[in-house]
Amino acid sequence: MVNPELRRQVITVYKELLFMGREYPLGYQYFRDRLHRAFAGQAHLRDEEQIRKGIARAEFVKKEVEAL
Repeated sequence: MVNPELRRQVITVYKELLFMGREYPLGYQYFRDRLHRAFAGQAHLRDEEQIRKGIARAEFVKKEVEAL
């Protein structure tokens, strides 16, 4: 079972990115589809260190989207 705190962090960063995608230049639907595929592609991860790296990568993407 995955650490509930990590699960909460993943869901939170997903929701934050989804909210930010409303103003994405290529459109919300494009952003949402890409975001969903990116997160679904990592759904198999069970190692906590790998999950933390994924969260850090998502935080970086969040900063990049804010810069647009």
